[in-house]
Amino acid sequence: MCRTTRVLLTLISLSIFPFFTTGSLQRQHAHGGGCIPVERAALLSFKEGITSNNSNLLASWQGQDCCRWRGISCSNQTGNVIKLHLRNPNATFDSAGFYYACEDANALFGEISPSLLSLKGLEHLDLSMNCLLGPDSQIPLLLGSMRYLNLSSIPFIGKVPSQLGNLSKLQYLDLGQPGYYSDMYSKDITWLTKLPSLKFLGMIGVNLSGIADWPHTLNMIPALRVIDLSWCQLDSANQSPLHLNFTKLEKLNLLGNDFEHSLGSGWFWRATSLEYLNLSGNRLFGQLLDTLGNMTYLQVLDISYNENSDMMMTGNLENLWSLEILNLSGNYINGDIAVLLKSWPECAWKKLQELDLSDNNFSGTLPSLTGKFTRLSILSLKRNSLVGPVPQSLGNLTCLTFLELNGNHLTGSIPTKLGTLTSLTFLDISSNDLTGSIPAELGNLRYLTALDLSVNGIVGLIPPQLGNMTSLTLLCVNNNHLTGSIPAKLGTLMYLTTLDLSNNHLNGSVPTEIGSLINMMHLDLSNNSITGEITEEHFANLASLKKINLSFNNLKIILNSDWHAPFRLESAQFASCKMGPLFPTWLQQLESTYEVDISSNVLKGEFPGWFWYTFSHTTILDISNNQISGSLPAHLNGMTFHKLYLSSNLLTGPVPMLPKNITQLDISNNTFSETIPSNLDAAALRALSMRSNQIGGYIPESICKLEQLVYLDLSNNILEGEIPQCFHTYKIERLILSNNSLSGKIPAFLQNNTGLKFLDLSWNKFSGRLPTWIGKLVDLRFLILSHNKFSDNIPVNVTKLSRLQYLDLSGNNFSGAIPWHLSNLTFMTTLDEDYMDFFDIGPYIYHTLYHDFDRLEQTLSVNTKGQHLTYSKTFAYFVSIDLSSNSLTGEIPPYITSLAALMNMNLSSNQLSGQIPNMIGAMQSLVSLDLSQNKLSGEIPSSLSSLTSLSYLNLSYNSLCGRIPSGPQLDTLNAENPSSMYIGNSGLCGRPVHKNCSGNDPSIDGDLKSSKQEFDPLSFYFGIVLGFLVGLWMVFCALLFKKTWRIAYFQLFD
Repeated sequence: MCRTTRVLLTLISLSIFPFFTTGSLQRQHAHGGGCIPVERAALLSFKEGITSNNSNLLASWQGQDCCRWRGISCSNQTGNVIKLHLRNPNATFDSAGFYYACEDANALFGEISPSLLSLKGLEHLDLSMNCLLGPDSQIPLLLGSMRYLNLSSIPFIGKVPSQLGNLSKLQYLDLGQPGYYSDMYSKDITWLTKLPSLKFLGMIGVNLSGIADWPHTLNMIPALRVIDLSWCQLDSANQSPLHLNFTKLEKLNLLGNDFEHSLGSGWFWRATSLEYLNLSGNRLFGQLLDTLGNMTYLQVLDISYNENSDMMMTGNLENLWSLEILNLSGNYINGDIAVLLKSWPECAWKKLQELDLSDNNFSGTLPSLTGKFTRLSILSLKRNSLVGPVPQSLGNLTCLTFLELNGNHLTGSIPTKLGTLTSLTFLDISSNDLTGSIPAELGNLRYLTALDLSVNGIVGLIPPQLGNMTSLTLLCVNNNHLTGSIPAKLGTLMYLTTLDLSNNHLNGSVPTEIGSLINMMHLDLSNNSITGEITEEHFANLASLKKINLSFNNLKIILNSDWHAPFRLESAQFASCKMGPLFPTWLQQLESTYEVDISSNVLKGEFPGWFWYTFSHTTILDISNNQISGSLPAHLNGMTFHKLYLSSNLLTGPVPMLPKNITQLDISNNTFSETIPSNLDAAALRALSMRSNQIGGYIPESICKLEQLVYLDLSNNILEGEIPQCFHTYKIERLILSNNSLSGKIPAFLQNNTGLKFLDLSWNKFSGRLPTWIGKLVDLRFLILSHNKFSDNIPVNVTKLSRLQYLDLSGNNFSGAIPWHLSNLTFMTTLDEDYMDFFDIGPYIYHTLYHDFDRLEQTLSVNTKGQHLTYSKTFAYFVSIDLSSNSLTGEIPPYITSLAALMNMNLSSNQLSGQIPNMIGAMQSLVSLDLSQNKLSGEIPSSLSSLTSLSYLNLSYNSLCGRIPSGPQLDTLNAENPSSMYIGNSGLCGRPVHKNCSGNDPSIDGDLKSSKQEFDPLSFYFGIVLGFLVGLWMVFCALLFKKTWRIAYFQLFD
């Protein structure tokens, strides 16, 4: 959009000022002779000062009549040279809108000769877009007769000469350096008031900082129509002259200054004659005033990228019936998109041509009303919070050439009516939540050059009709759920430079027609299920190919050993392409390729002799996850690698000296031995992983020289001794030294690394207290010190680690109470997805620092669910506290229940007493809870049954009592032996233990369903005695009262 407004400003400027030099500026000279000899000599002297003229601007400067030379015009009355126009006609701006004349071979090089002072009648001088600096690189002295002066894009330095104020007839002055700050400056621009006829003022990039009264100065030049003071480092624009003289001002460009004040306080809203106003790239805030409604002539309004969340679009828009271009992008403006569009006057619906609301916080659904802005040619709504479907009414915008809706939350399918926008050249609907299939009607967009539908949920086939978009240069449908095969008709898109079909579910083979795309530069088919072979035919005509990614499919590359590639690749990614077991000889043709990935290809054996020579100039090389054996070359330090990944192979031998330019090195999961090189000379190294080898000895002191180091993993080796005290190391963010034999205390230099996010010193022999300065590491996310010899209390300062999500102090000798205010661990209190940005989670989704380390595989062993589980990248989402196997005493802090995001809590094997916190049911994220082998007492809180995510529970070997709570989730735990969760608590009753609770209904056997009492031994024995006595008494009574019974009884004994 900036480029659009710049072009518009230029066109309007050209339309306004032709009268400056026309009329009297005629090539013919009716005075009857050639040019004046003195002036011809002056021009030739100027030519001698030109050292380079590659564009042949001065080729015609021959012969006697200088008035016929290119760029020269003479007066037809006097014969004087009145116009010298040598602007570089071949100047081109870069993609950012910048231009550097002294880097353009087509520019004139040399100096502006003082001989031009001999051109007494010179009224028009344009030497812009050239490199005419001279020995002092300053603006030269010029004649007072000048009406038009354009020296823009000549990179002068120093102070703008106030003598320019002597050019009293000047109507057009342009000293600007488009697109960047120059080395010119001015502390006083009052000399401009001596130019009463000035209509155009351009000082782009000239440093005017500190000039507070610049609006008052310019207000004294009422003739001004165009002011361009962009990138001038002006401090403010809220100075408002009492009487505004800008009655003719049409264009005002204040792009890229330092206005940090309210938007509504600017003086420019009073300039109601303005047609063009650019306030982009400042720090203006607040809301638009209703005075905006007075600017009825305004055609272009650009307030983009002020990046202030307080900006509000609440001004009066009803009278902006002339508006053609509106750019409000990059301001984080809140509000409903429909409300904004409806606030426009209906008469303006058919005038607006460009609307850019990108990079804001507009919400709501895109209304059907959008389709009534029928003259729109550019519509950008990317990166907002829009929801709902893409309206079919967009199909009414038949003038539309540019449509950006990417980076929202749009749903539904892609409207088929977009296929009616036959003028469309750019369409981006990527990074939404769109579903459905790709409409075949999009194939009607014959002028479309870019189509991006990536990162959605689009399903179905890639329609062959996309092959009808014959102007297409970019096609990205990656990161969707597309199926089927790649249409062969895509091979007819002869202008296609980028084809990205990665991260889908495509199958079938790659059509050989792809090999016909002669302009193809970037081809990405990675992460699909494509099968078959890639042969020479697929590459036959890809002469422009620079980057290719075929990784992670079911492809096999088959190329003859004598095959000659028609391209010179910059990036070649062939991971998992079944190259092995031998290294294919065609890899030798990748000699000049800066990035090569041949990982996961089952390559076996040692490196062939040509390998390290071929890739000695490669900057990124990934050969990980193969079965390569042997050792690394001793001269590795002389190679140009920036990133080298050798992990998960069978490499042996010593660790060689590091390449001098290396920034990332991964040699993990090999069998390297001996010691770390004593002289680590790699000043740019940011990431080093040597984990899981057989490296012994001490960590060398030279590791302290790696001052750029951010990531260090030396885990799973046999290192010993203490960690060197690297007090000049401040940038460490991840330090993993676990599973070694390191000893000593936690090194004090770590407190200087306030950006530390991950610290793992587990399974070593570290001792001493946990230092109180640990609370200074406010960015710490993972603190893993388990299985060492740490002792004493856990410092209270650990609760200052508000971002902590994983705390493991298990297997030490910590004593005392658990710190009380665990609720200060705010990350664990609320599951915040914004915090879950520790790693990249996909090829196109990068987060924080670690997007740069996406190939460094790290795992984490977690004691959860009663077992040791290993997590890879998913551990970035794991929230845990493990204080088990220490000597902690006291109660479990009740505030621990506020940690609602906690997934694993293990406090087992301590000496904790008291009761389980009654509100433990509030910990809704708990998956594993282990409080076993403590001295806990009291009842199990009934709220435990509210833990619906719980899959493991162990409360064994405590002194708990009372009824065991039940619930849908609790009753499913440990189905094979549920009572083991509660074993060693003699006071517990109820299911699943074999003990009924008093007053409870049936026993666990279910035989005595009517009984509500437990077995009582005393009652049992009393019943036996009582029964015996009753029976004996009945026999005695029978003998007493029955004579016959008595006789029979005694006869029996006789």
